[in-house]
Amino acid sequence: MRGRQVFMDSLAAHGVERIFGNPGTTESPLLDSLQSYPQIEYVVALHEGIAAGAASFYAQASGKIGVVNLHVAPGLGNAIGMMYGALKANSPMVVTAGQQDTRMRLRGPVLGYDLVAMAEPVTKWSVQVETADEIATIMQRAFKIANEAPAGPVFVSLPINVMEQDTEIAAMASAQVFDSPRPDPAGIAVMAEKIMAAQNPTIVVSDDVARARAHDDLVALTEAMGASVWFEGIRHHAAFPNRHPNAKAILPMDADAIRHTLGEADLVMLIGGPFFEEVWFTPGTPFPGGAAVLQVEETAGRMSHNHTVDAGLVGHLPTSLAALAKALNAARGYQVAAKARNEALASESEAATAAYQARSQRAWDRDPMSMARAMAELRVGTPDGTVVVEEAITAGLDLAQAFEFAAPGDYLSGRGGGIGQGLAGAIGAKVAQPDRPLLAVSGDGSAMYSIQALWSAAHHDLDIVFVILVNREYRILKHNLDTYRQRFDANSNQDYPQMNLDTPALDFVTMAKGMGMPGTVVSDPGQLAGAVKAAFAASGPHLISVNIEGKR
Repeated sequence: MRGRQVFMDSLAAHGVERIFGNPGTTESPLLDSLQSYPQIEYVVALHEGIAAGAASFYAQASGKIGVVNLHVAPGLGNAIGMMYGALKANSPMVVTAGQQDTRMRLRGPVLGYDLVAMAEPVTKWSVQVETADEIATIMQRAFKIANEAPAGPVFVSLPINVMEQDTEIAAMASAQVFDSPRPDPAGIAVMAEKIMAAQNPTIVVSDDVARARAHDDLVALTEAMGASVWFEGIRHHAAFPNRHPNAKAILPMDADAIRHTLGEADLVMLIGGPFFEEVWFTPGTPFPGGAAVLQVEETAGRMSHNHTVDAGLVGHLPTSLAALAKALNAARGYQVAAKARNEALASESEAATAAYQARSQRAWDRDPMSMARAMAELRVGTPDGTVVVEEAITAGLDLAQAFEFAAPGDYLSGRGGGIGQGLAGAIGAKVAQPDRPLLAVSGDGSAMYSIQALWSAAHHDLDIVFVILVNREYRILKHNLDTYRQRFDANSNQDYPQMNLDTPALDFVTMAKGMGMPGTVVSDPGQLAGAVKAAFAASGPHLISVNIEGKR
């Protein structure tokens, strides 16, 4: 058999249903084999970054491995940014790229380069297949490493001549491995004792809870502790229901601000990890002085990786959280105090919601449209059960106020801080959850990083409503420049250089039309909900360009 057959059989043996890719000449063996494997769909992208971003969100939304097919050195280079995001998100992915014929290695062939070295910094494992006899073993190992906690992308370089070599070594599937550790009962006892000694506990939750489907277990533990719950500054999932009265907001992006936000907490429980992703340096730790720090993590390697903890528990997250909740619920005296804290948190939540609504009303009739009004109208037009893929950035807080994210899968965003993941990710999320409506919300600057995703949505006739928030600027950069000037005592009375997107104006409806997608422009907030309803009612993808306010 040929190496390409072993490769395709390896995908089939691992249950792969889709390949996300941008085709090229060195990928001819794979492309020419697709007709013999009708159970595997090829999701076409016009840029390799779109393929990698879509595969990462597909992996997160489906719980299955994402497979990517790239084109030699420039194609891999185009995908590196999205692969970095996938690494930060712990997305299990097998990324492949066709490589030039190895017999030309010393001739410096066109498009040739050391693909393994290029991919290595943003993958868990990077390797080139040197003979067809290696394909079965390398593919089996690639799937194994990609799925091992913490999950992440691996890279396999596939020289075109190796794919056409003969071999007698057939494809093999990775064994089903049950590797979720049970939590140590002694560790449960120590953790429970420290929790019960606290008067003001708080929890910081990571995406690991959503990926482990420990959502309900976290809710039970939160209520048993009487704890508030904070989210990471950059997150991929809604790991805790944002309408729960114990839910707070996202944490800021420097240690001092995190410490200030956590306030009077005397115990901080980190669930998952590692924590925290910071933008600005500040001295000290992110924890309030004197607070006990606990961590529950599924892998020992990430335990106490960035911060010293007073107690750590390695174990399967659903089992660990359930065991902790059980131990706390058994302490009747403790539950009296926990109930009182839960009631206080509910009152705080009501007050915070009322304060937000009052602020929103003050901005309700602004022209251009305020972000709060835009998100509220957007929610009115969006059907229940919709998956929201969000890259709204500076509108993200208003979006979180407008929408309810009750369970894993309701919300997806990008990790790592690289922009452009939203539109690409919407492709993968919709393919993963075809039966649910999908809303993709992106800023205009972010959208231009992956605008080619609109073509893929139209080409595959995906029912996605894309909403582009047009404020004609890199608003987040303006905020960050303000912070930079303040922190480093730089000039503070200057304009914002190279951060406006108004000359020339970006016409997203025309761009969408050029890629086969209808579009609508909305400037009047009273028309937004109706436009969104109409877009969801129609078949196929639709783009809505919403003119909103810029930085004030």
